[in-house]
Amino acid sequence: MKFQPNAFNALNYVLLLLFLLFFLLVLVSPAAFVKPDGMIRSLLSDEIGYALALSILTATCSTLISVVIGLPAAYALSRFNFPGKKVVEGFLDVPLSLPPVALGASLLIFFSKNPLGIFINENLVRFVFEVPGIIVAQFVVVSPITMKILKEVFDGIPVRYEWMARVLGYSHVEAFLYVVLPLAKHGVLAATLLSWAKALGEFGATMMLAGATRFKTETLPIALYLKLAEADLEGVAVIIYVLVTTACIVTIAARKFLTKVSMT
Repeated sequence: MKFQPNAFNALNYVLLLLFLLFFLLVLVSPAAFVKPDGMIRSLLSDEIGYALALSILTATCSTLISVVIGLPAAYALSRFNFPGKKVVEGFLDVPLSLPPVALGASLLIFFSKNPLGIFINENLVRFVFEVPGIIVAQFVVVSPITMKILKEVFDGIPVRYEWMARVLGYSHVEAFLYVVLPLAKHGVLAATLLSWAKALGEFGATMMLAGATRFKTETLPIALYLKLAEADLEGVAVIIYVLVTTACIVTIAARKFLTKVSMT
């Protein structure tokens, strides 16, 4: 629909511009505390370098786990009818509506007070105040998002394609691997990118379970928190722009993949 020059449409455009202007001003405001030489110095500092490397590592691990588990889970939700399906779908919305801090606190209680969690933490893998705890915290926050996106992707692929493959002699597994997955590849990539970006910026659950120890469990959001606590506004601004730049790049790439899905 083309723009029609009337008062109602003009009001909508003005509100849209004001909304965009507000967020632009919010994102630009940290630049007042950044000087070019200071930005380079902060970017090359050992602390931000460590936080960036740890964030990339943990976000990649948690995202891969989410996608590996989310693919079959989302396919089952999309294709199969079973008792309690609506309950399961509704349950996936619960973590999305809970504050990440609450999820992190629940994880901390599980691994420190629950007998099974204590056994896992003390005998298998230590999660409390350790790097694996970052991955678990990110996974708990990210996995419902991954599953919901993947389910929407599978919902958009007609079931008749699988039926035709089965008629042609493909097994159920082969139909999934050679028909469904190729059709869903752009959606899977989009889900992976969005989940990775969400994991990269995760703070609340990570803070609760893994803590905020410099050069140990210091991801970029944790580093931002520590910099803010010591009033290092230049460091805060640099980390903000690293996260914003990453989010913009990932979001643009994900939107392109999702556009390809809608055109399939």
